[in-house]
Amino acid sequence: MTFESLREQLLSAAEALGGGPAVLPEILAGLVDDVDHALREPLEIFPVCHHSPASALAMLRRLREKQPKVVYLELCEDLRPLLTELRNCRLPVALQAFASQLDGFPKESAPLSVIAPVTESSAEYQAIAYALDTPGVELVLVDRSTDHVFQWQPEGPGGKTEAEEDLHGDAVGVEIGDLRPRFAELEEHLLHHGRVRHWSEWWDQYVEQPLAGADHETYRQVMTMIGSLFRRLAPHDTRRFATDEDRERYMWTRIREHLAATGTDPADGLYICGAFHAASRLPEVGSAPGTPGFAITPRTGTTWLYGLIPSSHSAIEAQFGLAPGSVSIAATTWQKQLTRLRLTPFRLEGQKGGKKGRKALPLPVATDGPVTDHLTGYLAGPPVLDGLDEEELRGWCVDIVRLARRNGYLASTADAIAIFETSVLLAGMRGRARPTPYDFQDAAITCIEKDIVPGRRDVRRLCEILLGGDRIGQVGYDALPPLARDVYDRLAPLGLNLEQRSIQRALLDLAAHPELAPCSQLLWMLRYLLPDQAVRPIMGSRKLGEKHIQESWDLDLGRHQRTVIELGYEGVTVEQVLEQRLRRDAWHPEATAATALKAVEHSMLFLQSPRLTDELGARSVELLAAERTVDDAPDVLQRIRRLLGHYRATAPVLPAWCERFVTAGYAHYCTLLPTAFVEDETGVRQVGAMLGFLFSLESLALSLGCDRTQLEIAVRQSHPESPAKLALLWAARHQLGDLPLAELRALVDDLLGNPLVIPAVPQYVSGFVQALEPVPRMAPFVVETLSKAFGQLPDAVLLPWLPTLITTLQRQGADLVPVLTKEAGRTFPGTLAAIDGWTPPWHSRRSPAVTTGGPAPAPGPVTGLLAAHPAGTDAVAGLLGCTGEWVAVGDVPGAGPSPLITAFPVTAGAVAALIGP
Repeated sequence: MTFESLREQLLSAAEALGGGPAVLPEILAGLVDDVDHALREPLEIFPVCHHSPASALAMLRRLREKQPKVVYLELCEDLRPLLTELRNCRLPVALQAFASQLDGFPKESAPLSVIAPVTESSAEYQAIAYALDTPGVELVLVDRSTDHVFQWQPEGPGGKTEAEEDLHGDAVGVEIGDLRPRFAELEEHLLHHGRVRHWSEWWDQYVEQPLAGADHETYRQVMTMIGSLFRRLAPHDTRRFATDEDRERYMWTRIREHLAATGTDPADGLYICGAFHAASRLPEVGSAPGTPGFAITPRTGTTWLYGLIPSSHSAIEAQFGLAPGSVSIAATTWQKQLTRLRLTPFRLEGQKGGKKGRKALPLPVATDGPVTDHLTGYLAGPPVLDGLDEEELRGWCVDIVRLARRNGYLASTADAIAIFETSVLLAGMRGRARPTPYDFQDAAITCIEKDIVPGRRDVRRLCEILLGGDRIGQVGYDALPPLARDVYDRLAPLGLNLEQRSIQRALLDLAAHPELAPCSQLLWMLRYLLPDQAVRPIMGSRKLGEKHIQESWDLDLGRHQRTVIELGYEGVTVEQVLEQRLRRDAWHPEATAATALKAVEHSMLFLQSPRLTDELGARSVELLAAERTVDDAPDVLQRIRRLLGHYRATAPVLPAWCERFVTAGYAHYCTLLPTAFVEDETGVRQVGAMLGFLFSLESLALSLGCDRTQLEIAVRQSHPESPAKLALLWAARHQLGDLPLAELRALVDDLLGNPLVIPAVPQYVSGFVQALEPVPRMAPFVVETLSKAFGQLPDAVLLPWLPTLITTLQRQGADLVPVLTKEAGRTFPGTLAAIDGWTPPWHSRRSPAVTTGGPAPAPGPVTGLLAAHPAGTDAVAGLLGCTGEWVAVGDVPGAGPSPLITAFPVTAGAVAALIGP
């Protein structure tokens, strides 16, 4: 065997460790067997690690040497059509599969999203660029489809890997070469003995640096051995391990299918996968024709949409649990190694942010010789580490001090010297001759950052910026979905660079430039569909009946490109997406009448589609009739009033759905009113809104055929126990004429005079304040009641109640405050000097009773008419709470012609002449 010598050495070492685990010889021998098995596979297996510069360098050299005709890549097979669009983007970007309409998955898990980030310093991008721009080379993606990603997900489609960066959101991330210990004990052991803080630093020191300049065979054998080690030490009884094995069966099944269908010689192919999968020994693994197959389950009926979204180094780090700054450091290392080794990377033709042109491929190098053991020499010898690069480290120290001073730190040349010396010291303590970026970062934090952070950025973040920064990708115009391109085209008249990652100020003078009106309309629709910071109005608003002649906007579409792209998954135009969103909201299982009315209003503001508005309005009527609670009554009242006011001002007649909504709402709220008064779950504001609907729309409801008797019966059947609701009931009875104002005032006076009820008086007052919504003419009485409460309630009751009153008015009665303020201004004196002589009108009011000793009514035709028909006067007196006795006209003293007429008969004669005999 090729590795027999290495096997014997490892077994001898296992025997020397007599106190070690019993499985140690099996593990060490298994590592050698896994490497030997992978190297003997006719189809060359190329193990990689994600975002590894060493893997990218080895891939670059291997592609130039072998120049395979078929490249098999571990990536979701249904993402293949997206790869050609990478040339229109600036990396890093992410391939995305998105599904909102699910068939075969739980509906509550929607939407489903899978992303696969691609960076320029990754091995997979080098393979993609080589295959797409080299004639005669075929690129085949062999990993499970995105549909199978959720079929096989242990926690179900709803389980998603959370990302801190908004660029990826809650999408599930897939990557090539996830090479990390599967249990915490092993990772903790490696970090402790490696004297490093996190896994990225350990990998950089013990794998990246030694393998950066290694030849192909050494790299391949070492990476396979590392993958075998992590594979054998990983827990085998987990769902994740079983899923990884199914993925390996899936990928090799697809490879064999392609080899059989095309007749490709395995020696002309290259299989790129993670090192963990390269060491697989499953029976289904291999390219031989007789290898057992794997039954691939069919996809669900879910329709998947595909596109590219911008990504960033920080988003990748957050998505896959990498150390902050590790991807940026890897990108810097990649560029440095390319310069040192004088290599020209593969880059897609026309790639944004890259150099034009590409170096011609040399003739392929024959590599069909026997497999030789490079692993023994690599493990036996010390790693070849780079020496101290003083110029590079000195440049870092000077630049970080300059950057720190710009951000408010009191750093100086002495700090630069201290950082240099500390970096060398830390590297020596950690067993490396050359300080790594991680050593430099620790030294900078130690020497510069003191007790507080003066600026917006700390020193750790400044080091990340210095060593590469958080590079953010961008999807090019040609790679955008039709909706995104349509948005950019329609906003082109604004003359702004919307792809720029900064806030753009758009000024729209619609009076001088009416051609910008379509841009304004589109911006308001985007305002509704996108996050708040993507499109933000500075001046102008969109409400029913309003029309602005000038608008000002802050546009940040460059930083929110992903959300614009994902709109394209829902439709072809913004109008189509907006209509779908409105329909989805109105027909949602938890939709309410208020939700449907909101959709109606938005359809009128943004789409101007009478057909859609009528459908949404009809849906609101259905939802209102089906509701069994009145929680949304305030919102319903506010929206239907606004809509009715708009229609009355702009249309000759009301739409049919509005009439049905009013009649259905009148009957609905009359039915639920008695129950709402007694239920503790129903608040005072909700009951007030119900009464507001019934009283304010009563005239319209009666004209449409409703019966007022239904409302009167509902009020009489209401028997609330809560003081606030009882006050509302009194207001309703007063509105209906059952409770005169005098009796209502007497009830309030009795409350204020009863010491047992005084603690509950604030609740009664709160109820009267809420009664202004259904009975606005009670404003004088509410001001009177508040004044009496402030004047008569003891401090122990009044002071704790005041904060509650203020917060209640602010939260629930903001519209009622102007009414109270206006009435208070009319009631109370306007100057400070007038207060001393001012008497409240409710104290100076005379008794309305008429006594026999009072002034007699003047005789005349009016007196005679009232005396002849006393019923009307008695009814008005009853409503006002007045009592008295009628005096006969003949008994009135001084009856006869007025002295004024007797003294000046000329005027009376002229009038008589006009009237005639």
